Amino acid sequence: MLIGELSRRTGVSPRLLRYYEAQGLLDARRGPNGYRDYDEDSVLTVRQVRALLNAGLSTEVIRSLLPCARGERPEFDMCVDLRAILDRELAAVDERIDGLRRSRSTLAGYLGKP
Repeated sequence: MLIGELSRRTGVSPRLLRYYEAQGLLDARRGPNGYRDYDEDSVLTVRQVRALLNAGLSTEVIRSLLPCARGERPEFDMCVDLRAILDRELAAVDERIDGLRRSRSTLAGYLGKP
């Protein structure tokens, strides 16, 4: 399928699809005319990428997780290093949450609110 059809089927702009390809998240063959040609699996891949981006993961992390992903949600087969990657990302999110809590507490203190 061409990039326009993939865009329509996933709701992701062609520009973003080209970005995913540049980041190594999506593969496309090139036809003789130079147009990108995506296979049917690309729809699932784009949906997986979107779900993982919504989880707060970077494209670099997603690139390492995609080979282990299955389904739209996605779920994961426990590939080599997968648990370590997800543990590291979860720890980073916990650190950001702790930092936001400290910031909130400080700001609330300025306002005299608990």
